Amino acid sequence: MHAIEFRNVSFRYEEDQPYVLRNVSFQVETGEWLAIIGHNGSGKSTIAKLMNGLLFPSEGEIFINGIPLTEENIWEIRSQVGMVFQNPDNQFVGTTVRDDVAFGLENRGVPRTEMMERITSSLEQVRMHDYLLHEPYRLSGGQKQRVAIAGVLAISPRVIILDEATAMLDPLGRKEILDTVHRVQAEQQIGLITITHDLNEVMQAERVLVMNNGEVWMTTVPRELVKKQTELQQIGLDVPFVSQLAHALQKLGVPLTEEPIDHEELLDTLWTLHSRK
Repeated sequence: MHAIEFRNVSFRYEEDQPYVLRNVSFQVETGEWLAIIGHNGSGKSTIAKLMNGLLFPSEGEIFINGIPLTEENIWEIRSQVGMVFQNPDNQFVGTTVRDDVAFGLENRGVPRTEMMERITSSLEQVRMHDYLLHEPYRLSGGQKQRVAIAGVLAISPRVIILDEATAMLDPLGRKEILDTVHRVQAEQQIGLITITHDLNEVMQAERVLVMNNGEVWMTTVPRELVKKQTELQQIGLDVPFVSQLAHALQKLGVPLTEEPIDHEELLDTLWTLHSRK
C-alpha cells in the first residue's frame, strides 16, 4: 500500500478553462522523501493541494494510504497529510507558539492532557520548546517555519508536504529546516514531499518527480537527474552549480567518472584524483 497514489489525475479550475494537470500518475512510498520540481505553472502546487484535499480531481483518483480521497472523508485524510506552506504567517492563528500548535488538536477534540503532551513533543522535535509563550510574528523566518512544522507534527500525520516552504529563507535557514524535517522523517518514518524549484534542495531527496506543463516529464533519482543538464534547461529549470562546475571540469579534461550531486562529493573526487598523481 502506497502512502499516496495518483491514478490518471487531471485537474482544471473551471469547465471552460484548460487543464492544469493532465493524466498524472505516481506513487509515494511510506517513509520516502520525494521531491517534486518544475517551472512556474507546471502544476507542482496544484498537486500539493490535491494531496491534502484542498482541491479535488476533475478526473482520476487519489488514494491516501489506500483510502480513496473523497469529500466525505476529507477530515480523515487531512489528519494523515500535513502541509507547510511558503509563508508561515498565513498559517498562524494563535497568539503564542503554544496556542498555534494547539489549534489543530483542539479542532480534532484531542483531550487536554494528550494535547499538552503532543505540543511539548512536537516543539521539542523542531527545537522550539523554549519559545512556547513567544508570539509567532516576532520569530525569525526559520523559527516560524519550525513552529509551522510543529503544528503539523502534532496531529501525527503519515506524510508531510513542504510546498515551497524554504523559498523565503536564506541559505542557512533553508538548511536548518531541511535538516530538521529530514531528522524527524527518519525518526518517525514519515513520508516527506518537498515541492520546490531549487535543484540543490532536490539533491537530498530519495526520488524526484519532474513536472512540465501539467504532465509528469520524468521520475528518477537525483544522481540520474543531474546528468540531464540540457534537457532540464530546455524545460526552464536551473542546474545545480555543482553540476555546472563538474561539466566545466570535464570539458577541461578532468576525468570525473561520476556525476557529483553535492559539493562534498565533488571535493572528494577531486582530492582522490589529486592523490593519485
